[in-house]
Amino acid sequence: MTDDDEPIALQARYDGPPVRLDKALADAFPGLSRARLQALLAQGAVTHDGLPVSSASAKATPGLYEVLVPPVVAADPRPEPIPLTVLFEDADLIVIDKPAGMAAHPAPGSETGTLVNALLAHCGATLSGIGGVARPGIVHRLDKDTSGVMVAAKSDRAHAGLSALFATHDIERTYIALTRGAPSPAKGRIETLIGRSSSDRKKMAVLRSGGRNAVTDYAVRQVYGLAAKPGGAPMAARVACTLHTGRTHQIRVHLASKGAPILGDAVYGSGSPAAAVRAAIAEAGLTRQALHAAVLGFIHPVTGEALRFETAPPTDMVKLERLLQAL
Repeated sequence: MTDDDEPIALQARYDGPPVRLDKALADAFPGLSRARLQALLAQGAVTHDGLPVSSASAKATPGLYEVLVPPVVAADPRPEPIPLTVLFEDADLIVIDKPAGMAAHPAPGSETGTLVNALLAHCGATLSGIGGVARPGIVHRLDKDTSGVMVAAKSDRAHAGLSALFATHDIERTYIALTRGAPSPAKGRIETLIGRSSSDRKKMAVLRSGGRNAVTDYAVRQVYGLAAKPGGAPMAARVACTLHTGRTHQIRVHLASKGAPILGDAVYGSGSPAAAVRAAIAEAGLTRQALHAAVLGFIHPVTGEALRFETAPPTDMVKLERLLQAL
């Protein structure tokens, strides 16, 4: 869903018995199946009296429930001969280095030119459809404007196995981010609840209650533009982030919560970088969040082989770093 596409907000007041929440919601919203409601709960799209709720098995309590339903997406993506940078491929899965600007799957505003469209052309009928016809083979995703390593399933057995690995977080995932300032301390763990923002339902936010547990380890690898005075704060930094969970926009939200949002992030990059950093961003031609999925490691769900892939950030981030080093 893009920023221009408005979800549909459905509201209903519940005054019934304390049954399972998904059942109560299915009764309150007859147009939505329990399975659909379970998915929406997991995505943080349901609130109770304004507070996010996510457990389908929790007991329903009296109050006003709101369900944010994304716009309907056509479920028939077509193959498109889009070039892919393939890092690994066998009969069961494919690993690619996704460019920035490519959405993982079709959505309103990005119906074509997606990774799914490219995979349908590249893999043809061998691509797994267990995830639904709208997102064949996709077991995880990167934001449209995040570059880096992604894996997709080509067989149902690989899809089931990869999905299980991601569900239990048995995946090595490290990202490189260029940030405004630097998080402090220079190394640490961010563990919060993340869910839909109560002030802007299109954004995710750190929550005091509700939402889902999110864990990110980070380490500052390089700082740029240190102030001349002792103890001066840097203008920017290169930060390595290791995911232990996979919540929507997790790294972007977590770094912003530390006062070091990702450069170029139009959604979570509150505040303006120093003038010299803004000039570097413009000269580098960076028009997205400076975030790259650099490392993906996992056990092949079919062969049992240990696989690990690492790619360098693309040209816009490389050029920006070079300019930041000169500050």
